Amino acid sequence: MARFIHKELKKMRIVAGEFRSRVIRAVDGTGTRPTTDKVKEAIFSRIGPYFDGGVMLDLFGGSGNMSLEAISRGMEKSIINDKDGKAIRTIKENVKSLGVEKRCVIMKMDYHRVLEEMKSQKQSFDLVFLDPPYKKQQIHEILTLLDEYDLVNEQGDVVCESQKEDVFEDQIGCFEKRKDVTYGITRITYYKKRGTL
Repeated sequence: MARFIHKELKKMRIVAGEFRSRVIRAVDGTGTRPTTDKVKEAIFSRIGPYFDGGVMLDLFGGSGNMSLEAISRGMEKSIINDKDGKAIRTIKENVKSLGVEKRCVIMKMDYHRVLEEMKSQKQSFDLVFLDPPYKKQQIHEILTLLDEYDLVNEQGDVVCESQKEDVFEDQIGCFEKRKDVTYGITRITYYKKRGTL
């Protein structure tokens, strides 16, 4: 029985960069829906596609898919959070399989606590990825807190994944919406700090 389950584990691949084509695992079950390769490539083509260092916050990490793609493309470090134990186990396994333990900080907290902790540490980010389960309400709130706590660096990006029906304001705090694209049932909304290029 265990052998059959192992064969059925969902897998994904890193699309580009240092770990291109390396396989990582998705979180088992239907509670976490990974960002598809098509959407992932579109996101990184817009904001990268490669990075010269930087720090990322992946607030609802799932499998760690987006963080590991960013690290593969040159992001120096990612803080990956999820409050689900199954997701945390998957993140740890994927991080270990790529040998990037020193470039990842894995947290298991409610997102409010993470943001408060980052504020207390005076940590700021070049890229924030948001894909919460109750997308529209939480995304607006989180963008407001990112602004209030000053957690995003100048020229930093905030990328929000939501349902296609969710439409967000052109400006939330210091963040200006730069692009808004739908892919099937998914909407990707891109924000940048006001006044940055």
